Amino acid sequence: MSDGIVVRKCEALEEFNACVALQREIWGEADLEVEPATLFVVAAHTGGQVLGAFDGPKLVGYTLAVVGLREGQPYLHSHMTGVLAAYRDRGVGRLLKLFQREEALGRGIRLIQWTFDPFELKNARFNLDRLGAICREYCPNLYGVTTSPLHRGLPTDRLLAEWFLDSPRVVAAVAGVASGGWRVAGEAPASVVFPPEFEEWKRTDSLELAELQGRVRDEFTRWFAKGYAAIGTRSNEQGTAYLLAPWSDF
Repeated sequence: MSDGIVVRKCEALEEFNACVALQREIWGEADLEVEPATLFVVAAHTGGQVLGAFDGPKLVGYTLAVVGLREGQPYLHSHMTGVLAAYRDRGVGRLLKLFQREEALGRGIRLIQWTFDPFELKNARFNLDRLGAICREYCPNLYGVTTSPLHRGLPTDRLLAEWFLDSPRVVAAVAGVASGGWRVAGEAPASVVFPPEFEEWKRTDSLELAELQGRVRDEFTRWFAKGYAAIGTRSNEQGTAYLLAPWSDF
């Protein structure tokens, strides 16, 4: 489905400006909340990444990452990944992430992290099940309440995804092989469950969303404090659940 899509580094100013234009279209935020082209320039020139997915000359997706330092080791914080609506569900996001992984490993970088909205269950499946990332930290209202309609006026709570690029778990996930006992069995010692009505609540901006956000925040925070990690997802008639287990690199 992603035939004809080419992922490569963005290097020219007009490409950085195209990333900003795509950002505006995807998130719909007010001007003061839009990341400017100058940040893309800085990231590209200081060891970060600005990666573009192109359909011919047309930019249809991008990833922006900046350099971080953790315990004396460099890593990349993948600040933004966006794909044009007409190109979603075509594997463009996966192409961007796989290129990002290879480029980072080629420079000796073994960790990429990013944040995502725990309410975006499709992203959770992609991050945890298909890429092999894990989550061990919950960040309440990380960016404040924004003007983006995607955030529904709620606090911007985020899960921190950690992608250990050359770990057995990630290697297996990237290859499309189930890795780890909990992922194979579909069971885990703990879970954070979203009810079957959740997607309808999102479509109607239901008042139940704020109450659910509070419960989810409390549950993730409690399990993470006990040394658990979110390592996968499961969907059935009871809803969709994040699966959590005591963390080890299985």
